Amino acid sequence: MEKLQLKIQKNQKIRDFLLNYGFSSSQVNKILKNKDVKLDGKRLEEDAEVCSGQTVVVFAQSLPQKKFDVLFEDENVVVVNKSIGIEVEGKEGLEGKLNAIAVHRLDRNTTGVVILAKNNEAENALKEAFKQKEVQKKYVCEVFGSPKFDGKAQNAYLVKDAKRSEVKIYQNFVQGAVKISAAFKTVKQGGQTSLVEVDLLTGRTHQIRAQLAFLGYPIIGDGKYGKNEINKKFKQKYQKLHCFYLKIKKISPKFEYLTKQTFICKPQWAEKYV
Repeated sequence: MEKLQLKIQKNQKIRDFLLNYGFSSSQVNKILKNKDVKLDGKRLEEDAEVCSGQTVVVFAQSLPQKKFDVLFEDENVVVVNKSIGIEVEGKEGLEGKLNAIAVHRLDRNTTGVVILAKNNEAENALKEAFKQKEVQKKYVCEVFGSPKFDGKAQNAYLVKDAKRSEVKIYQNFVQGAVKISAAFKTVKQGGQTSLVEVDLLTGRTHQIRAQLAFLGYPIIGDGKYGKNEINKKFKQKYQKLHCFYLKIKKISPKFEYLTKQTFICKPQWAEKYV
């Protein structure tokens, strides 16, 4: 039996708190049925309300995999480091769990820094900043092969196939394509793989994953654009792609304080290249 002390961040029912923390529905049902959650030494009922600032003690057979860590939060925005297996949008995603509004996104199994708005004014300001390309995002990924990327922008054309939920990359313009651009830089090489840093200049669906595969350097673990034999060899089920850097360069005056922040969070798997 595992013991976990958890601090409540907002007023809510204990069931909602446990679900939002990352426990599965079956785990929550078992915890509440056995009254394995305590507040001030007293076991809580299933419909109990908990308040911001309180600390509860939870006993469970296994602890949940945390889906995100909060890097920064105030009355306007919340910035998190997102883990694998959670969407940015939707009730079951970061929006629902944080009671916030998505202004950009990462794929379900892409990890890294995400900023969400906590009110409509912040939402509009952030969306305008993204639209005007005043938000810089950098990624790091592990690819198969030994590319010699020098940090210069590389352009291509992307066509989205909504029915198959995938995209295709072309070197030259084709009908229905949109231009994409990203700057790739090889940070370090190690055996059969390399660590590549990506400065995303256009934000399109699956752009980094598809563009690197098109260039001949698929991301390790990418089941859609990578190669199954490579993923099996490295025993990776999910793409090693992480947004490690987010910087707002310019935004409306009320939120200008955010330009003084730089949000950086590098993944543990990249440490082997240090």
